[in-house]
Amino acid sequence: MAAGGECDGRLRAVVELAQAMAAARTPLETVSAAAERVMSALDGSFAAVSVWERERGRLRVLVNAGELTAGEERFPEDESYPVHDFPEIVEFLHEEWVGGGAEPRAWVEDMAAEGNGVGSGVYRHERVAALRRRGRGCCVVAPVVLHGRAWGELYVARPPGAPAFCRADADFATVLAAVAAAGIAQTERLEEVRRLAFTDPLTGLANRRAVDARLDEAVERHLADGVVVSLVVCDLNGLKRVNDTLGHAVGDRLLERFGSVLSLCGAMLPGALAARLGGDEFCLLTVGPPADEVVRVAGELCRRAAGLELGEGVACGVASTGDPIGAVGTARRLFRLADAAQYRAKAARAAGPVVAGRAGGPADPVVRLADHPPAVPVAERRRFRGRRP
Repeated sequence: MAAGGECDGRLRAVVELAQAMAAARTPLETVSAAAERVMSALDGSFAAVSVWERERGRLRVLVNAGELTAGEERFPEDESYPVHDFPEIVEFLHEEWVGGGAEPRAWVEDMAAEGNGVGSGVYRHERVAALRRRGRGCCVVAPVVLHGRAWGELYVARPPGAPAFCRADADFATVLAAVAAAGIAQTERLEEVRRLAFTDPLTGLANRRAVDARLDEAVERHLADGVVVSLVVCDLNGLKRVNDTLGHAVGDRLLERFGSVLSLCGAMLPGALAARLGGDEFCLLTVGPPADEVVRVAGELCRRAAGLELGEGVACGVASTGDPIGAVGTARRLFRLADAAQYRAKAARAAGPVVAGRAGGPADPVVRLADHPPAVPVAERRRFRGRRP
C-alpha cells in the first residue's frame, strides 16, 4: 500500500510539474517553476536549473530555489562553472548517449558515502567538494535534453542528516528532467513565435508592431515619471531608384546595410530600440537619454548613411519630450511630430536631422504641421496604432 501511495504521489508530482511549467509566461518563470516543483517532488531543500553553454565551456546557473547559502542568489547574474571542474557534465550530457548511445540518466552524490557514486560508479570529487562547501549532505543531478542535445541539468540537494538519495530517486529525477525538458522546449517555441512576431525578417530589427507596443509603454512612463522619450524617424533615400535600376535584391542589400548602421547608432543610446517600420522607413526609440544626446546620435546616423554605397543618404526627423514641443499625452502625437520632422528633412534635402520644437517651440513649423495637418495629410503618411490625442 505504501508503495502504491508513493507511486501516486510521484505521478501527482509529475502532473504538477507539467502544469506549473505550462502556466509560466516567460523563460525565467519556466525554469523557476521547474526548480521549485522538482525540489518538492524529490523532497529536497535546494534545487537549481543550469544551462550548458557550449561556446563558453561552462555550466551557467539560471535559477536557485529553496534554502540558499552565502553567495547564492535566486536569479544569479553570472554563477557559472567551467566544464573541466565537472567532467561528468560532458560524460553524462554528451558522450555516453550521443549518436544513439544510452539515454542519459540522473546520478547521486553523497558526502557520507564518498566513492560509491550511486548511479555512476565513479567518485565525483568536485560535486562532493561543492556539497561540503555549501553545507549540503547529498544531491541528485539529472541531465536535461532538448531536441536530442544536452541542454543543461537539474540539481537537487538535501541537508546533512537527511535521508540520502537512492537509485530510485535518481530514476525519478530522470523522469522529472524529461518533463522539464518538454516544458522548456515549449517555452522556447513560444518565445521564437513572439520574437518573429516583433522582428523584421529582412533586417533582423524590430518591426512596427514592436515599436507600437514599446512607444505606448514609453509614453505611459513619461506621463507617470517624467522620463524623456525620444523618437527618430528615418526615410532611406534612393531605394526606389536602386530597385528600379539594379533590382530588388540589391535594394534589399541596401536596406540590410542601413539596418546595420541604424543598429550601430542605436547602440550609442542605452536601451534604444532600432526598428524598420516598413519599406524604406526606419526609426529609433529611446527612453531616458536626454534629447541633445539623441539628436547627436541622429546626426551620426545621417553621416554614416550618407556614406553607404548605392544609397542617397537618409531623411531624419527627431521628436523628444525633452524639447519644447508641448505636452505629449499619447504615443500618436510623438509619432506625428517625428514624422513631420522627417517630412521637413526630406523636403529640404537636409544633410542632418530636423528636430521638432527647436525652431520656435509651439510656433515651430514642424509642430504646427504635426498638430494642424493640411486637409490632404502629408505629415503622417503611415497609419500608426495608438490612442487619439
